[in-house]
Amino acid sequence: MKQVIQNFKTGELYVDEVPVPAISEGMVLVENEYSLISAGTERSTVKVAQASLIGKAKQRPDLVAQVIQNIRKEGFSATMSKVRTKLDSLKALGYSTSGKVIASMDNNGAFKPGDRVACAGADYASHSEVISVPQNLVTKIPENVSSDEAAFTTLGSIALQGVRQADPKLGEKVCVIGLGLLGQITVQLLKANGCSVFGIDMSEKLIELAKESGAGQSMHRNDSNLIAACENFTNGRGFDSIIITAATPTNDPIVLSTEIARKKGKIIVVGAVKMEIPREPYFYKNELELKISCSYGPGRYDVDYEELGKDYPFAYVRWTEQRNMEAFLDLIAAKAINIKPLITHLFDIDEAEKAYDIVMGKVQEPHIGILLKYQESASKLESITKVNNEPIKEINAGFIGAGSFAQSYLIPNVKSWGGSLDGVVTSKGITAKSVSDKFKFNFCSSDGKDVLSKKDINTIFIATPHVSHAPYVIEGLKSGKNVFVEKPLAMNMEQLKEVVHAEKSADKLLMVGFNRRFAPVSVELKKEFINTGEPLVINIRVNAGFIPKDHWSQIPEIGGGRIVGEVCHFIDLMQYFTDSEPVKVYADSINTSNEQITSADNMAVTVKFKNGSVGNLTYLGNGDKSLPKENIEVFSGGKVGIINDFRAGSLHKDNKLIKLKSSGKGHLEEVHQFLDHVKAGKESPISFESICLTTLTTFKILDSLSTGMPQDISLEEILS
Repeated sequence: MKQVIQNFKTGELYVDEVPVPAISEGMVLVENEYSLISAGTERSTVKVAQASLIGKAKQRPDLVAQVIQNIRKEGFSATMSKVRTKLDSLKALGYSTSGKVIASMDNNGAFKPGDRVACAGADYASHSEVISVPQNLVTKIPENVSSDEAAFTTLGSIALQGVRQADPKLGEKVCVIGLGLLGQITVQLLKANGCSVFGIDMSEKLIELAKESGAGQSMHRNDSNLIAACENFTNGRGFDSIIITAATPTNDPIVLSTEIARKKGKIIVVGAVKMEIPREPYFYKNELELKISCSYGPGRYDVDYEELGKDYPFAYVRWTEQRNMEAFLDLIAAKAINIKPLITHLFDIDEAEKAYDIVMGKVQEPHIGILLKYQESASKLESITKVNNEPIKEINAGFIGAGSFAQSYLIPNVKSWGGSLDGVVTSKGITAKSVSDKFKFNFCSSDGKDVLSKKDINTIFIATPHVSHAPYVIEGLKSGKNVFVEKPLAMNMEQLKEVVHAEKSADKLLMVGFNRRFAPVSVELKKEFINTGEPLVINIRVNAGFIPKDHWSQIPEIGGGRIVGEVCHFIDLMQYFTDSEPVKVYADSINTSNEQITSADNMAVTVKFKNGSVGNLTYLGNGDKSLPKENIEVFSGGKVGIINDFRAGSLHKDNKLIKLKSSGKGHLEEVHQFLDHVKAGKESPISFESICLTTLTTFKILDSLSTGMPQDISLEEILS
């Protein structure tokens, strides 16, 4: 299918063929008819991408701060690898479309093939022939609303939410500062609400259009009579509310608002303006109220609402994102809003570059509402796109999932080993295309079956969200592939038992990405403790850092939590050093009334091993980022081995300190060893029994936390 793409590194913008996006539970697959270019938002997005590296840094100082922090934590080389991965990617544009449903997996059965719908959401409702959108960001289009009008629904919802924040009453006088597309819609909404509207802008054409849209009066910001006109319009009392829909790097709209608002008036910020608030002379004395309007409305940025499809109760949250979308379409249907005058340009998707030339000012044409139109195409529903024709080697790899981790630590290491990269699959076609272009895969796809069913691919790497690991492992083994899956192997006991059953019937290798045992410093330390003749005591402290509850890794349905998703690394490392099976585990966590904190992210775990060794893990999410993340100590036979965040190591023996060099966490070594074993026909570098015991132990940690009791660990529980 065709999609508008921007290379974030070079800034180049173009239309290209990408795989159709995948559909999953809670999603709706839609064939676009129209998509709206939001000139203000997209101009800013494109401008950032087209800037130099220094320019990008100046415009996103928040990301620069993250980079600096990451350098302190992971080192310069690892951080730069991540930065290059982020920069060297393709970006989708657009967030407001209309079209017809192709298929739906929404939880309520609300959408059927053929339904006309309006869609919202950055990275979902993009400028492409086919989109996959979460169910709460989709709404049906009334019969008497045309598809080109419906393409404005997202912008209309943003404007509507701004009006709701102002809470205007019939007969109130409201000023709209910024008469672009968002401002024009806001003027119409206020007029429909029975308000007297005054518009302000820097463009004479937009000022005149606002008058046609229903503004009682509109003026230029620099008109010397502006303040006097505002006073006369409000009978000398000031505006009941001011809605700022302008986008400017200055705080002039804020300052102007304080001058023209009535005492106890409201200032609503919808557009991107500098939030520098002058206390004097008006803000303090007039007790003005400043409110921010959050995009489309309640539900925005809430993972439960947007991604998991959990709606808010109607009786308690009357207006949500989706219900704002419905309301805006109803206003168009009732002829209370007139969208047609706002449409100034219509381009076919193939001509999208011309549209953006206008948006970016390369072509000087008055514009406000620019639509892209999509034609019928038999090829638009294809899940696979051919990219290259590289020769296939003895180890021919396919990737299912290719996020930043896979791009930084897995794909390059397969390539450096000498394997061929045949196919890559991601749920979003543009991501698959980006990865295939970057690493020279032969094809990209949005359907895992395209990799699983290809006979030439003998080895697959799975780096998808945690919930899909076990199903893909099972399918991979059944398809006769060697499988490398990122941790965790499974999310629960049922999944683990299914994997065990599949592995028994397979004659291929299965490996889980427990990389730390392969780190050179881990290998060197283990040699020192092999023949001590006594059990080990291992202390591991992990300063994991705080992760909010709405992060994907914390959501049970997606990530399974940090115990299953990350603690498994350290259980595996304990097994590696002890050369023994875990037989019992006890865990306890903090108790807190702070709802922002996940108690289980702050816990102490003790693991008893069959050979008498003991492992102590302190896993913390409440520490400071300046402290290195991981500290590992191994005691036995009069020796002490230490690993300092895998950036340095040391060995204490014979009253001497021996410094050890460290060269990473073992990502390269684990991939290379796995491929070495595949090539030689050997068993997996980590035994399947050990992998299962690690996974089982994480489940037992959860059981111990919930019961307050130690838990026995036995493979019989999953082998039976």
